[in-house]
Amino acid sequence: MPRFRHKQNEQSHPGYATYSDFCKNLEDDLQPLYLLAFLLTGSHADAEQCFVATVEDAVRENCVFKGWERVWIRRCLVINAIRLVFSGPAKSGVKPDSWREFGGEPQGCSAVDAVARLAPPLQRFVFVMSVLEKYSAREDALLLGCTSEDVVEARIQALMQLPGFNPTVTKTEKNGTHGC
Repeated sequence: MPRFRHKQNEQSHPGYATYSDFCKNLEDDLQPLYLLAFLLTGSHADAEQCFVATVEDAVRENCVFKGWERVWIRRCLVINAIRLVFSGPAKSGVKPDSWREFGGEPQGCSAVDAVARLAPPLQRFVFVMSVLEKYSAREDALLLGCTSEDVVEARIQALMQLPGFNPTVTKTEKNGTHGC
């Protein structure tokens, strides 16, 4: 496991997270953060690139309240994944990587791979952000540059692609009774 250098922010303010706080959280959450990056990007190479960019962004921050480092780091990771996947050239026809290639536990590989294979990428992002990370449809829409209706539709389409999906949830969601 890599060790992050610990140093104090030059402008340490009481009540704000320090460089060391960010490094500790990054070190403690290395595997879950990498998994999140992989689920969003569907690629080990992109997940690594996203993680590195997140480390750079997170440790640079000096205006995050103490105790909110984890939330900030995860948000930076989601934003970096969005930038990476949606601003680059479309990778149509590229087969997603397998989680097992990273050495993931065999019993969790099929679920992780099912999410990583969600296509198009908007459906994968909406599923991960709204279902796994619990972002609201409004927050998803703002980050992804689409409407809340697009988010709800993408979530429905993503759920329909996943094994074991119950179609009654789709009808209920579409009618708005499980509001976002």
